[in-house]
Amino acid sequence: MMRVFVDGIGLIAPGLSGWAASAPILAGKTDYVAAPLSIPVLEILPPAERRRTPTVVKLAIAAGCEALANANQPAAQTASVFTSSGGDGDVIHQICDTLTQPDREVSPTRFHNSVHNAPAGYWGIATGAREPSTSLCAFDASFAAGLIEAATQVCVDGRKVLLVAYDAPYPEPINGVRRISAGVGIALLLSPQRSAQSLSEIEISLVPNNTPITKLAQPDLENFRATVPAARALPLLASIAKNERAQIITEYLGDHALQSDIKPCK
Repeated sequence: MMRVFVDGIGLIAPGLSGWAASAPILAGKTDYVAAPLSIPVLEILPPAERRRTPTVVKLAIAAGCEALANANQPAAQTASVFTSSGGDGDVIHQICDTLTQPDREVSPTRFHNSVHNAPAGYWGIATGAREPSTSLCAFDASFAAGLIEAATQVCVDGRKVLLVAYDAPYPEPINGVRRISAGVGIALLLSPQRSAQSLSEIEISLVPNNTPITKLAQPDLENFRATVPAARALPLLASIAKNERAQIITEYLGDHALQSDIKPCK
């Protein structure tokens, strides 16, 4: 079992534009209203980098910046974990399409955006962060894997760690075999100690995979949870928004699921 504290949250998804606006919706106090994905302009990126920044990178950076801002935590002093089920599907599609053409000349920009740690690289450019950063992938269990990795670093190293989970839809024909319904970016700033910024305490442990998964009552939000791997975080965020004790079960790997016991700090 590992214990961490959530000091800041960032959330970007269709109809969920930031933690402050989304918390009442997740808590069931306000109705969810469907709306197109709206990602804030990333003024912290240089103009040249901003022009070629893919959607998944924008999602990751926007969510991460919000979580740090909500906790008054400087990026330069914060280690990070970035997790996604498949990275940038648009770029991979473009590269594969190029390789079917006679000249087969792959754009250098597309190539460097295709690597799984591209969001972490852009994060360093945008924020000046030089603390350790981890990028990982575990298919549909990517959020749970990221939470375990980030919490492990918090507990072992005794420092704050920013967890960023992100996913975006694939274009056709990949979408036909791997459907991700929407772009979602979620960030949690995790701390080893309770502070004035702490929203919730989380105790994390593994349980058998036959333990019932926690779902959401609102149909639109449950659809996000079920069809966007990064949105597996939404039940955890909903319990924080409700400011109540809860036990959240999230899909993980093999014979295990991830159990998060939530206790409010405020």
